[in-house]
Amino acid sequence: MKYLIIGLGNFGASLAEKLTQQGHEVIGVDNHMSKVEALKEKVTHTICLDASDEMAVAGLPLQSTDVVIVAIGEDQGANILVTAIFKNLQVKRLISRAINVIHEKVLHAIGVDEIVHPEEETAERWAKKLCLRGVVDSFHLDPNYAILEINVPEALVGKSIMGTNVRQDFNLLVLTIIKHREAKSTIGRTNLVANIQGVATPDQLLESGDSIVIYGANRDLQAFIKQYSR
Repeated sequence: MKYLIIGLGNFGASLAEKLTQQGHEVIGVDNHMSKVEALKEKVTHTICLDASDEMAVAGLPLQSTDVVIVAIGEDQGANILVTAIFKNLQVKRLISRAINVIHEKVLHAIGVDEIVHPEEETAERWAKKLCLRGVVDSFHLDPNYAILEINVPEALVGKSIMGTNVRQDFNLLVLTIIKHREAKSTIGRTNLVANIQGVATPDQLLESGDSIVIYGANRDLQAFIKQYSR
């Protein structure tokens, strides 16, 4: 996949490096040449550019980019302006960094696809989340084991947890099911609210739009995702 990361501070630079290490094409953009120079040997491409200049941004390879991540954190105004520019340019998937609750509300109003909270979430966690198809969130217990929230694959919709054979075929444990319902925010925007169903039972049915939280070894989790992302 191709990623475009705007802002090469601590979070942006770390995320750019990790995605590059995982074999993805990454374009890192910052308006400070020192940050661009520091990463030029570690990231696929680095560009010194003012992302608040819409004409300059329009020259980037946006049509072939799968995900744009606005990682600017020092200047909330610049973050909002740059996010709005990319939203206006109709990129495929837009993720932006939020510093506080008000900032997050503004980004939701702009219509970004996802919000990043670097103070709470690590670059490694986001690299995993971006690279594994269908993964909503992840929590890595150690280098070998993790807990993932995954969108229910279409092939498993209508089956019970026991009927999926996840335990037998992949040695994974389904911890809970999360259902999503629509609710209006304080600014009138409709958002999906997660409703956790408690400890999973064998007879619970999986429905379209659900996500499941599963635990297991990284190799088994990856095998499960690979099987159902075909």
